[in-house]
Amino acid sequence: MSNPSAAQLSVWELISHASLLVQAVMLILLLASIISWYVIIKQSIRLRQETAANKVFLSQFRQQPFPLATTEPSGPKSGGLGQIYQAGLDEFHALRHASTRLSSTAVTDQVERRLLTCVTEQEEKLEKHLSFLATVGSVSPYIGLFGTVWGIMNSFIGLSQLEQATLSAVAPGIAEALIATAIGLFAAIPAVIAYNRLSARAEKISNSYYSFGNELQTRMLRFLQAGN
Repeated sequence: MSNPSAAQLSVWELISHASLLVQAVMLILLLASIISWYVIIKQSIRLRQETAANKVFLSQFRQQPFPLATTEPSGPKSGGLGQIYQAGLDEFHALRHASTRLSSTAVTDQVERRLLTCVTEQEEKLEKHLSFLATVGSVSPYIGLFGTVWGIMNSFIGLSQLEQATLSAVAPGIAEALIATAIGLFAAIPAVIAYNRLSARAEKISNSYYSFGNELQTRMLRFLQAGN
């Protein structure tokens, strides 16, 4: 492709005159950026809804002094805490009605294993697609750098074929190559920031799962020790 003149050094002109490989790199980075923003928005909404649902559930759970006194679970079922509660309570009642009589400690130990399994499942939901943001954040600058190196290499190859080398002759090629690095950074920076923020929020919610599991186990043990 022919290089644009100095008067045509707009971003669009530089992109349109770049080599096919550099344009392909720019397209890949642009798609990665678009998908990253979709993941960022989707996960932000997901974590916000999860936090709100868990807050409502925990408030109602703590208002019930003996939520384990019936065979049917009570309280809201939405949110990760609701599903953990449901799984733990189902296991608790199944063990209590088993033909083999188990001690209180044995019951709570088996319930603990079921709760840990459910917590792991909920953690996987919280961290869904976050690995994509980490990949974009770490790889995008290098992809952009590859496009830049390729574009600059082509510019110097073209410069070697000229009788008189001038800055105006090589500047457009270098500028269009540097755009690939800029797009790479544009894709990487939001992805890294979002990954750190969303991971911290997911970890906070995950910690609340473990805390709730311990609280639920304590209530179960007290319930059994009371002779119910």
